[in-house]
Amino acid sequence: MKIREPAVAGMFYPEGKQQLKLLIDNLLSKQKQLISNSFISHKILGGIVPHAGYKYSGPEAVHFFEILRQSNQEFETVVIINPNHTGYGKNISLDENDFWQTPFGRIEIDNELGKQCGFSKSFQAHIKEHSGEVMLPFLQYFINSDFKILPITMSAQNIETAKNIAQNLYNAVAITKRKIIIIASTDFSHFVNPEQGRKTDMDLIRKIESLESHKLIRQVISENISMCGFGPVATLIEYLKLISTKPKIKLLKFGNSGDVSNSMSVVDYASLIAYE
Repeated sequence: MKIREPAVAGMFYPEGKQQLKLLIDNLLSKQKQLISNSFISHKILGGIVPHAGYKYSGPEAVHFFEILRQSNQEFETVVIINPNHTGYGKNISLDENDFWQTPFGRIEIDNELGKQCGFSKSFQAHIKEHSGEVMLPFLQYFINSDFKILPITMSAQNIETAKNIAQNLYNAVAITKRKIIIIASTDFSHFVNPEQGRKTDMDLIRKIESLESHKLIRQVISENISMCGFGPVATLIEYLKLISTKPKIKLLKFGNSGDVSNSMSVVDYASLIAYE
């Protein structure tokens, strides 16, 4: 039994169980009245969630997770598709471990689903990567039922890779009959003027809500926008097109690091929900 220990506990979120619970309690209490309940009755297919330190991106992230909790939706596996910040591993990398550890406990990896996806495993691609790990304590806090995870680190962020992951995952779900939900992990523009960052990223969000994965990727690359997980977002969009005739994505909350620490150079965060 191989276990991945937390790489960013004590940095992106507290390493102590009680301190971590208290932080999420506080994040949720401050956002509670702002969280929309209009999506609870819909079938939730996935979400787009930021992956910065909880202090900064937690106010956005809790919107998606609280709606997911209130929906009482059951699923067996959470597929977490995240960008590669370290540069290690393959273009598409599954993990070699059997469990991931967090301050809240262990979560089992769905290696059966991963095997059917057919992607390579890479210990190096996941061991120090934060953008998948930070989703786990949120999932453990908000979801009461048992679930497994399938972390996928994506290095090649292009439409071909996005379609490849989406199609292989679709085929794997058909074989295993898994009930899954997908989280695409991303922050938006990094170290930008707040006004300009919001203008740029709301334009990207409109493309995401329109399910225009090609245009999203083209704009990020052509304008050199520092959105780090546009590939995972495009993958979610492509998967939605395979499983639903009327998929929708809507913005839940948009903010930036300047909301916490006043600055004229901020990182933008947004949470969005995918549903039908």
